[in-house]
Amino acid sequence: MVAEVKRWRFAMVCSSNMNRSMEAHSQLGRAGLDVESYGTGTHVKLPGPSLHEPNIYDFGTPYGAIYDDLRRKDPDLYKRNGLLPMLKRNTSVKLAPQRWQDNTGDGVFDMIMTFEERVFDLVVEDMNNREPKLMKSVPIINMDVKDNHEEAGVGAKLAVELCQKLEAIDGDWEEIIDDLITAFEKQHKRRLAYSIAFY
Repeated sequence: MVAEVKRWRFAMVCSSNMNRSMEAHSQLGRAGLDVESYGTGTHVKLPGPSLHEPNIYDFGTPYGAIYDDLRRKDPDLYKRNGLLPMLKRNTSVKLAPQRWQDNTGDGVFDMIMTFEERVFDLVVEDMNNREPKLMKSVPIINMDVKDNHEEAGVGAKLAVELCQKLEAIDGDWEEIIDDLITAFEKQHKRRLAYSIAFY
């Protein structure tokens, strides 16, 4: 009888739940991993016609509605800068961007991954402010990824690899996570930060 591999639940988190966390969500999902994704911002912010004119939406606004809005505003610009293709991809992954700080009803994750130091700090702070009920430890791992489409693709591939390594751990992850992270950093020449929080 083959021992069943314990399934991990992964959360991918960036600022607006648009690019980095969604590319990772998409790739982890295709790899057969159990994944959700979130943003930590106050609003969903997307580039606009200039730096001073971003497009701002509430979390929960469907990706399809944002796609239609941008297509109505300036289809050429938003096709050229990759927002329309990105939103099209997002609609095939889930309905709408979700905010990490409002996700307490989504249950417990086995690993939380962020793609920016500021986002990592916000997730760590949020987890530390929650009342631990289960005393279940969870690693929060940050890998800085530039917020552009190309880097998001690279970051997502690395996220899949790291998550697969974690899910394959036989035994207690806390005993080997330091070695696993050190080996991963060395192999990919990427610095990771991590913290442990409790559910």
